Amino acid sequence: MSLTIYLHFNGNCREAFEFYRSIFGGEFEMISTFREGPEGMPLPEDVLDQVMHVSYPIGSSMLMGSDVPEQFAPPPVQGSNFSISYQPESKAAADELFAKLSDGGTVTMPMEDQFWGAYFGSCIDKFGISWQLNTEH
Repeated sequence: MSLTIYLHFNGNCREAFEFYRSIFGGEFEMISTFREGPEGMPLPEDVLDQVMHVSYPIGSSMLMGSDVPEQFAPPPVQGSNFSISYQPESKAAADELFAKLSDGGTVTMPMEDQFWGAYFGSCIDKFGISWQLNTEH
C-alpha cells in the first residue's frame, strides 16, 4: 500500500489542480463536485459546484484534494492544509491502524461505511498530523 497526500482548499481546489495539471500534464482520474454528492448535504447553492473530491495521478503517485466548506470544518490554513491518506487492505487493518493513530489525538470522523463505497475515517494524531484511512469494499 502507498501513502497519498490529500490537499484541502478554501474554494479554489479546481484552480489549484488545473494549475498542477498545466505543469505535470495528464488527466484527472476523478473529479466531482458537492452537487454530485448525496442529496441532503447541508450546503448553500454557492458551494455546490466546489470540488468534493479530485484524484490526479502524477507519475506513480496520486495527488488528491477537495474544498472544505465552512459547514464541514474550519477553513483550511495555508501550510497545514493537507492530510496523509492511507489505504489499508481490510476493515480490520483500518480499525487497528486508526485506533493507534488516534490514540492521544483527535478523531475527526470515526471509521464508517461511506456513500462512495469505502470504509473511511479521519483523525489528527498526537503530533498534529492529519490522517485519512480509506478501505475499498
